[in-house]
Amino acid sequence: MDNVTDRAEELARRARGWDEAVTGYEAYYVPRFAPWVAAAVRAVTVDALPSGPVLVPCCGTFPELDALVEHLPDRELVGIDLSPGMVRRARERAASHPQVSVVEGDASTLDSRWAHRCAAVVSVFGLQQLPEPDQAIQSWAAALRPGGRLSVVFWPTATETEGPFALLSKVLRAEVPAGDRSWEQRLAPALTTQGTCIERDEHLSYPMSHPDAATFFDTHTTSGPLRPLATARGATFIAQLRDEFLRRAPSGAWHHQPRARHLVADA
Repeated sequence: MDNVTDRAEELARRARGWDEAVTGYEAYYVPRFAPWVAAAVRAVTVDALPSGPVLVPCCGTFPELDALVEHLPDRELVGIDLSPGMVRRARERAASHPQVSVVEGDASTLDSRWAHRCAAVVSVFGLQQLPEPDQAIQSWAAALRPGGRLSVVFWPTATETEGPFALLSKVLRAEVPAGDRSWEQRLAPALTTQGTCIERDEHLSYPMSHPDAATFFDTHTTSGPLRPLATARGATFIAQLRDEFLRRAPSGAWHHQPRARHLVADA
């Protein structure tokens, strides 16, 4: 029972963090993540899909929507996200598309009603935030019908050797122990166990820019992946982290080219 309670509390904490981050995330990160979103969508739209809906677990504000509607105009599209705030923004984006719906819920374990029904599953930068990513991706693969395709982009442990992500990781590790990332090695086996064939397991790297180190740090902790940590640890902790980050960061605009991992699998 304790594990169930701990998981529920962790999911609730993450949802609250993302609720608070919605507006800043949409303005700052959605444009910067656009190349990876385009690549993920392209992987499921380049060839014909079987009939059935397309699921977008961890949809956030649903940046995949425009490209999916463009390439699959008559297809049922369903976004799923844990954060009520993200779901509200995603529903606003989808309001003019009657074939699109957004569900508030835990995307790490899909409802059984999706099993073997879906033409595709697309997810960008949500997998690494889930409690058990390898089990989540296996659940997503189980939703595919024969001939369906899965396209998942996520941040791996090593996104860059230099740049703001790398520096923030170094500064953070001095204060917060790294989480268990052994799940990364279990993703491919989870997909093949489910019966899917991995077509691609590649790294995608695109340029990204930030006005300065302070803007990056402040946005990352108020509207990005560290918002739940900032909420949990408080202003004093974040201020100390910020001071150390800025002390070690370069001045002026910051350009870098992080890499994400892209898994594409066919059912």
